Amino acid sequence: MLLFKNQLQDKVLIGALEARGLDNTADSPLLEERLSRLLDQRSNALNPDEDAFRKACRDMMRIGSYKPTGRGKPASEYLLRAASESNFPRINTAADINNYISLAYLVPISLWDTDKIASDSWLFRTGADGEQFVFNPSGQTIGLKDLVSGYAVAGGEETPVVSPVKDCQQTKTDDGTRNIAVAVYYPAGWDGKPALSDIMKEFAELMETVSGQVEYAIV
Repeated sequence: MLLFKNQLQDKVLIGALEARGLDNTADSPLLEERLSRLLDQRSNALNPDEDAFRKACRDMMRIGSYKPTGRGKPASEYLLRAASESNFPRINTAADINNYISLAYLVPISLWDTDKIASDSWLFRTGADGEQFVFNPSGQTIGLKDLVSGYAVAGGEETPVVSPVKDCQQTKTDDGTRNIAVAVYYPAGWDGKPALSDIMKEFAELMETVSGQVEYAIV
């Protein structure tokens, strides 16, 4: 059962997905076929409609004092640059599906291992002053003030784990990951293509090739 709460619906919609019984080392021929075509496509510049949506994904993060520029850009823009430089990362099955969807639709996405942190539900809001989390093995942190962020809620306590820029090192997936959650960040005022429902449909389709149970919703 999906237990996601979004306090930012006037600015950001969340495409929430959970997959259970994941084989995170399994091959997905469907992913490989689509990814190969996409990487050829992304060797070219974005068309005007795609670039307008990319900018809308940046603008949805302009809340309070937060500026989505420099190192604070959406993670989807780093993937776009990597693909254009023939340096698209391959990590594990869930992460590769995640990154394919992010690159295909130009949306920032968070992916996390739900078994690595206690939670009753997941909450999305802007970060408070002083909130942060470690995002890489060397211990670097990202400050979350006014940044769209996702929290594991357990016993009334809220622990930040993800954002459209970086995700928490503690909950990152690995080859042994069996249960995941996903948050697709989507600009609330956007009424063109891509539709969030279409993004989530393809995400679920790909995850179903390597998972026992997949469900999704828009919150």
